[in-house]
Amino acid sequence: MKKDHLTKTAREIFSDLPMKVLSGVIPEIRITDIVADSRLVIPGAIFVAVTGGLTDGHQYIQGAITKGAAVIVGEQNINDLKVPYIQVENTRQALAYLSAAYYDHPARNLTMIGVTGTDGKTTTCNLIHQILLEAGIKTGMITTVNAVIGDEVLDTGFHVTTPDAPDVQRYLAKMVEKGLTHVILEATSHGLAQYRVDACEFDIGVVTNITHEHLDYHGSYKAYRDAKARLFLSLDETHAKPQGNPRLAVLNRDDTSYKYLKDVTNVKQICYGLEEGAEVRAEEIIHDRPGFRFIVKSPWFRVGIISNLSGNHNILNILAAIATTVPGLGINPEAAAIGIKSLSSITGRMERIDMGQDFTTIVDFAHTPNALRVTLEAARKIVKGRVIVIFGSAGLRDREKRRMMAEISAKLADLTIITAEDPRTESLEEILKEMSAGARAEGGIEGKTYWRIPDRGDAIRFAVSMAQQGDIILACGKGHEKSMCFGTTEYTWDDRLAMRAALAEYLGVQGPEMPYLPTQEKK
Repeated sequence: MKKDHLTKTAREIFSDLPMKVLSGVIPEIRITDIVADSRLVIPGAIFVAVTGGLTDGHQYIQGAITKGAAVIVGEQNINDLKVPYIQVENTRQALAYLSAAYYDHPARNLTMIGVTGTDGKTTTCNLIHQILLEAGIKTGMITTVNAVIGDEVLDTGFHVTTPDAPDVQRYLAKMVEKGLTHVILEATSHGLAQYRVDACEFDIGVVTNITHEHLDYHGSYKAYRDAKARLFLSLDETHAKPQGNPRLAVLNRDDTSYKYLKDVTNVKQICYGLEEGAEVRAEEIIHDRPGFRFIVKSPWFRVGIISNLSGNHNILNILAAIATTVPGLGINPEAAAIGIKSLSSITGRMERIDMGQDFTTIVDFAHTPNALRVTLEAARKIVKGRVIVIFGSAGLRDREKRRMMAEISAKLADLTIITAEDPRTESLEEILKEMSAGARAEGGIEGKTYWRIPDRGDAIRFAVSMAQQGDIILACGKGHEKSMCFGTTEYTWDDRLAMRAALAEYLGVQGPEMPYLPTQEKK
């Protein structure tokens, strides 16, 4: 019978740690939890003092001990604590491996599929998930939106990153307990760089694309790309599993990352794309309303695809999912096609909001230059009228993309409204000023082809008031997210709810109230 992780001692948990313990004696005491947040410490827990970000966990060691921490793990040379102190070189990485050990290495009992990339990760995860469910495989999923564990759906947080290592391992352990056999995990660049998905024992790595994003954190495109590459470098380090190890890299043949990832990856590879040379390729593409249909051609199979999703970027996401499941996992191509057709929409991804208006309104997560470009291109295929887009750019994040996104919108949209999107502690006025300069650089005329409206609710209202029959309104950048950050405060916000509120006001029908943002007080 499988050993219950609640009976593990500290010595057992540390026994598999693949890194050197620099100092300290590991005690033979039973452990009740493993955390990196001192507020979550319970008596008998291991507290790992993580360094980096806005705080240094070493500052909270005494508070963790007061709350009953039985063992402290840190990077600094600290003596004279009342509990055992274990010094390691990298606490972030140690946290991942210690969490996995605490939960009995759940990934070793699962076929693990990791999906990374700049855009399309969540959509690709959902497509793979739907295909595997259609094939009768008991499958779980962890994305930046939620964790799906059988019939249970858990919110993974307000914003857009992979959950912390203890949460990831806890979700995986619950999946093992529920008898699941496969898991799709969305691996963000932050999650990979911060070792949150170390010890996840990936069997298959999938990349959507690697474009301009998160350079504020990574410092350069190379560093950002290298963070993504950690997923593929880990594939040949996965432990042997009872069910076997596919050890497969699924790469985008059309993306600029292809050659680099192909060269650094040491396991079997499959490439997908629209261009010549792709092993899993889409041909005979016909765009319908909504969605499209096409033929997937491959050396191993041929299958027709019908999808309710839209845009060439989603054709690539579908190809990635098919390459992962059909040649990668041996799923029947027809079952894969049924799974894809059954996925009608994904929360906050080209999600239509319909309250009876005579124009189209869509909420999408496009928050990068590339994502905005492909979303606007997709919009042109959906309607014959004007394309009206609303978006912002986050504070304390990659500044260069503010200008880039405004330039793209000025070129591809008919009307652009730039507004708030998590300004955080930066000046919203200055963010919009930078975006305005980008729009003007591409011929945008303020007050005629683009507008600055700081309050996002008013920006959506303004777009609705301008829309005519046959137009399309795209609210981009927030998608599934349920909050917006001003200063250091997260205010409840949902673009889908805000769009419904604006449409209800416009149509004179009953609907939700517009959510509150502090910009409402500055009109």
